Amino acid sequence: MRTFASTPALARSVGGIVTAILSFSALGTVAALWSNPWFVRMTPVGDCEVAFLAASSALAGLYVAVRHPACSAKMAGLGGVINFLGVACPICNKILVAAFGSQLLMSYFDPIRVYVAAVGVIVLAVAIVLEITRTPGVQPSGAPLRIPSGPTHEPSVRG
Repeated sequence: MRTFASTPALARSVGGIVTAILSFSALGTVAALWSNPWFVRMTPVGDCEVAFLAASSALAGLYVAVRHPACSAKMAGLGGVINFLGVACPICNKILVAAFGSQLLMSYFDPIRVYVAAVGVIVLAVAIVLEITRTPGVQPSGAPLRIPSGPTHEPSVRG
């Protein structure tokens, strides 16, 4: 007997919620959007950074809920990385500082970080739309797709 708790839809929904919560908590901590004992932020947190992180985390959770194992997650991953670069402290990221230098990051990257975060959210949203539309047998409205199995009328035979 199958219970409600064992349905695949519920499992995907729970997985999506867990992903959203863990994504928000982990990335917000690493980006030092709030005080924590592990990471220190060297630039002030902007007004929109927490909102963009929340949007990205919610979209990541939604992606996990609608994703099917056979489909690619490259675009969703790219959106998440772009969003993280947009909300993280630019001079706290050792890889960016080593590649570009702190002066360049503060002069050119810091003023556009909010736009980078927005692009990350948009890329993640597009990945979700593509995932929903690529799902076999499901229309974007959620209604099952009806595919005719053969001709609807008998062909006439002429001899």
